[in-house]
Amino acid sequence: MDRIPTALERALERVEKLGKASPEELKQSKYAEEGQKLAARYLKGDLNLRTELNEYDDEIKGWLIQGIQEILIRNIELPSDDASKQQNRLAMEGLKVIKKDPGAVENVFSKIRQIFNHYTGQGELQRKEAFENLKREIQVKLSQAMQQQGMPPVPIQHVEAHPQFQMEWHKVQAQLDSQYDLHMKEYKEQLTAIP
Repeated sequence: MDRIPTALERALERVEKLGKASPEELKQSKYAEEGQKLAARYLKGDLNLRTELNEYDDEIKGWLIQGIQEILIRNIELPSDDASKQQNRLAMEGLKVIKKDPGAVENVFSKIRQIFNHYTGQGELQRKEAFENLKREIQVKLSQAMQQQGMPPVPIQHVEAHPQFQMEWHKVQAQLDSQYDLHMKEYKEQLTAIP
């Protein structure tokens, strides 16, 4: 089995790579990282992205945008709650600020919104139905196990708190979300490719 490197080992590897980098690559890396920090502050509501970017010359702005783009695209996720919906809205608005082709960006956003609408509409109904089906299935399995051990079958309250249910539900959710995740990955790649 491969050993997972520690954070210190990964940091040392990055430092070693930086030692081999040209001054231009070091500068690019520095500003891309700064862009990531700007994106994080933007998502927290701490800065106006357009105003902040206007403070830099075009060369540096391009490197900053690389880092900003990475963070904004990474933060577009399936809308599981109000906070994620707000984060998606901010990330998408931020991408409109940094991208040069608003038509292409809006085209991809349209596809993403369709995924979001399906996920919160039809997908939510599918998840609820799967949850109830799994709940009944685990209830039956647990009752059968009790009977096999000579215990009278007793309805189990809060079967959804049972570890077996939790494990199975996690698998079912992953399976239900996999098609959404596949489309989201494709759309995020499309966003990354837009200048």
